[in-house]
Amino acid sequence: MFELSILFPSVLNGLTTGAVYALIALGLTLIYGVLHIINFAHGAALMIALYGVWLLKAWLGLDPYLALPLIVPAMFALGYALQRLVINRASHGKDENILLATLGISIVLENLALLIFKSDTRTIETAYTLATVQIGPAALGPAFIALPKLVAFAGALVASAVLLLIVSRTDLGRAIRAVAKEKHGAKLMGIDVDHVYAMSFGIGLGCLGAAACFLLPAYYVNPHVGSGFVLIAFTIVVLGGMGSFAGALLGGLLIGVVESVGGLVLGESLGQIGIFAIFIAVLLLRPQGLFGARA
Repeated sequence: MFELSILFPSVLNGLTTGAVYALIALGLTLIYGVLHIINFAHGAALMIALYGVWLLKAWLGLDPYLALPLIVPAMFALGYALQRLVINRASHGKDENILLATLGISIVLENLALLIFKSDTRTIETAYTLATVQIGPAALGPAFIALPKLVAFAGALVASAVLLLIVSRTDLGRAIRAVAKEKHGAKLMGIDVDHVYAMSFGIGLGCLGAAACFLLPAYYVNPHVGSGFVLIAFTIVVLGGMGSFAGALLGGLLIGVVESVGGLVLGESLGQIGIFAIFIAVLLLRPQGLFGARA
């Protein structure tokens, strides 16, 4: 067994990473909850957001956190346009067509990134990239957490809270919940269903824009970087319950801790085994997820 002085920092690191995972999964959950489809382009969209943050830093010297007011609206606009102009027109009312459309968008975006940026991995440097903060009582030993991870943890929680407020307290949120529950009834009540679909897709990609700003000071970007994140996001959505925002948030934190502690026990290269073990266990034992309702 590991001593608390080793386990405590590992759990803290897992929580900080898990908050960003949760933010990515919340966007996926929102899209699923309203459109009732899995967005296969989610990982590619995250990659585009990361490149956007990288370009703003490389060309304009803009700090990733200061890029939030630019990247989040840009990703929202991209999501709205993709849903309204591509996915909606290609679907013809069939869910299987939506799945194929999002898969096609993913392939196009990844190959465009390969064409423009090649396969090179890019990072950015800031004055605080390597800074650390000591956390925790002396009895547990010093836990040094990277400053960008702490900022990402706080920022992801704030962004998640804003999303939950939008969905629960605004007219748009009420329209989103109405369409998610019964789109034909919502349409009869005068709600523009296509607009709500596009807004939901845009907000989902806006979450990815925020996640990219929080990730890049301590992470990297290449054309395939989104694949790993989207696999974890799918696991979180299934773990928390399809369409459950609370489940996505708590599931993200749990998966982050499992990954961190698993890396401590099995080694960094095998740390994600625990994630997919949980995924399989949930599918076998509680397929509706921790917070999901039985069909």
